[in-house]
Amino acid sequence: MKVINNPNKSPLASVERDQRVSEPGFGKYYTDNMVIAQWSEVDGWQDAELKAYGPLTLDPATMVFHYGQEVFEGMKAYSQPDGGISLFRPEANAKRFAKSAARIALPEMPVDFFVKTVEELVKQEKGWVPKKIGESLYLRPFLIATEVGLGVRPSNHATYVLIATPAAAYFNAAKAVTVWISTEYVRAALGGTGEAKCGGNYAASLLAQKQAAQEGCDQVAYIDAKERKWVEEMGGMNLYFIKGSGKDATIMTPKLTGTLLPGITRDSILTLAKDLGYKTEESMISIDQWRDGVKSGEITEIFACGTAAVISAVGAAKSAQGTWQTGDGKPGVITNEIRAALLAIQHGTAPDKHGWNKRVI
Repeated sequence: MKVINNPNKSPLASVERDQRVSEPGFGKYYTDNMVIAQWSEVDGWQDAELKAYGPLTLDPATMVFHYGQEVFEGMKAYSQPDGGISLFRPEANAKRFAKSAARIALPEMPVDFFVKTVEELVKQEKGWVPKKIGESLYLRPFLIATEVGLGVRPSNHATYVLIATPAAAYFNAAKAVTVWISTEYVRAALGGTGEAKCGGNYAASLLAQKQAAQEGCDQVAYIDAKERKWVEEMGGMNLYFIKGSGKDATIMTPKLTGTLLPGITRDSILTLAKDLGYKTEESMISIDQWRDGVKSGEITEIFACGTAAVISAVGAAKSAQGTWQTGDGKPGVITNEIRAALLAIQHGTAPDKHGWNKRVI
C-alpha cells in the first residue's frame, strides 16, 4: 500500500499561508491537502490518496451517522533547529489508532501505512508548520464507517481521512486552569469504550463540560463509574499530581484501569520525570485525597497533559464538596520544568535519548 500524490493545484498563496501560520489559533485554519484511504471487507485497505482539502460527500444512510462507528487520533509535527520537521512518537499513535478501531469494530490500519500517510502529508505541507516553541502542525487522522445501510452491525466499508491544522498552545501555559469535578456524570465504565479514542466518549463529555463552564471552570475532571470516588481523567487529558517538592517530589498519575485513555503524553511524562530525577507512581487517588492533600500541602502541584495541551497546570478545583486551590493557584516549578523538558525534546533542542522523534524532513 502506498500514498498516491495528487496535491492541490491551487494552494493558498505563501504570503497568506505564512500569515495564518504566524497566528494559528487551534483548529482555525486547515492546510491545502488531506489524505484519504478506503477499506472494504472484500478488498481490505487500498492505496491512499493525497489530494486537495475539501468536503466529504456521504449518503444520508451512511452508518457513521446512525451508529457512531468512528475513531480518531491527535498528533503533532514539530519544527527542528536546522529547519527540518519531526513527528513525536507516531508509531505509538498508530498502535493506539488500531486498538481504538478494533474496539469500535472498525478495521485496524497497519502501523507502517498509518505512519506513511502522516509523513507524506507533512512533507507536502511543510510550509504550514509553525516555528515557534510550543507551536506545531496538529494532525487529525480519523476513521469512519461508510457503508450505506441501517442494519445494526459492523460496517463493511470504512474511510480513513487525515487533515492538518497549524496550532498554537491549547491553553496559556502561564495561566493555570480551574477544573470542575463532575459527580453527576461519568466518562466511561469498565468494559466500555474508555480506552478507545472515539467520538462518542467526547460527545458524552459535552454536557458536563457545559456544566463546568457554568461553574466558571475551564475543564471537567471525571471520577470512576463504580464507586464514584476515584479520580480518573479530564475530558480530553490525563491528570498528574505532584507530592512534595524539589528532587524528593513524587510525580503521580491515576493508573490505567481499562476506563482511562492511555495517553501518549502521559506515558512520555512517566519516562521523562524519571530522567529528571523524580520518583513516579501510578495509583488511585480519591476526591477526598485530592482535597485533603491540597489543603495539607502534601499535593503541591497538579497538571493535565495531552497532545493538544501538552502540559497545563491545574490551579484550582471545584465540586459539590467545595472549592480548593493548589498552592498559590499558579503553574508550579516542577510542572514548568517537565513542560519545558518535553517541548525541548519535541523541538529538537534537547537530546532525544529514547528515540521518540521521527524525522520527516
